[in-house]
Amino acid sequence: MGTIIQYLRQFYTKDFRLFYFIPVIALMGIIIYLNYRYQLQDNLIGNGNNLWRCFAGYWLLYFVPFAAAFLLQFFFIKNITWHKSYWFWIILFLAPAFFSFRVNFYFHQPLLKHFWSGDELVFWNNSINRIVKVFILLIPVFIVWYIKDKDNQLFYGTTAIKDLKPYLLMLLMTAPFVAIACTRSDFLQTYPDSKFIQQLSLSSKKIHYIIYELCYGFDFVSIEFFFRGFLILSLYKICGPQCIVPVACFYCAIHCGKPLGEAISSFWGGIFLGIISYHTKSIWGGLIVHVGIAWIMEAGSWMSILF
Repeated sequence: MGTIIQYLRQFYTKDFRLFYFIPVIALMGIIIYLNYRYQLQDNLIGNGNNLWRCFAGYWLLYFVPFAAAFLLQFFFIKNITWHKSYWFWIILFLAPAFFSFRVNFYFHQPLLKHFWSGDELVFWNNSINRIVKVFILLIPVFIVWYIKDKDNQLFYGTTAIKDLKPYLLMLLMTAPFVAIACTRSDFLQTYPDSKFIQQLSLSSKKIHYIIYELCYGFDFVSIEFFFRGFLILSLYKICGPQCIVPVACFYCAIHCGKPLGEAISSFWGGIFLGIISYHTKSIWGGLIVHVGIAWIMEAGSWMSILF
């Protein structure tokens, strides 16, 4: 745990810029306010029937905070050089497109109708969708790594970590706060994510719950590889530690539509996990924390509903 504290202290003493951080906080505050007060995300994507509008809407939702956080660095941080790298611009524009494509990818679902119907189809649509979207996101990330970084580093974030104890301790420390969040009404409108199974007529529902929760946990693999792997580790040689805050802004934007508290905390969590990934070149510790919190949220929200 001492090593992680050292990473945080180093970021604060060497890389943190208060007069940069204040407008970034204001930017994300405005985006979050517009989303929860005026349904910004819904207005961008429309009714969801136009695929191109959905893709463009999500791309814009992700691109604006990601790019704006970089742009603000010109005004508050000296010796910025990332704009001279063509790979920076490629990643800046393509990364939101990759994630928007993931969000809007449902092309596999017609195939599932050949195997299931009724409530079984609903269940497998939701479960397999989690798995498919992992690969939909990781395939373009792998292509970028192969072209750009295969000679310089292992696939983004796959460096092994030597000690799991700090991450398990972090998970233990966050558990009480997650438990408190699980009692909030806005939280229970969204979670548990598996509550849709309750409405389905299925045999052996316990098995279906286990299968879905495993798929739900697996979905976070792509999230960690994308944000703490791809974005941090493809940009760290170009931007240095100044990539951490913009990536956290992007990460916060994908939580629009989630409970307000989760959206706000995702920004801080994105910075925290980004700092760790930047120093360790590994996503495994962050993945343990992220999946652990997700499953605690599931269990806690079920307990709030049942008891």
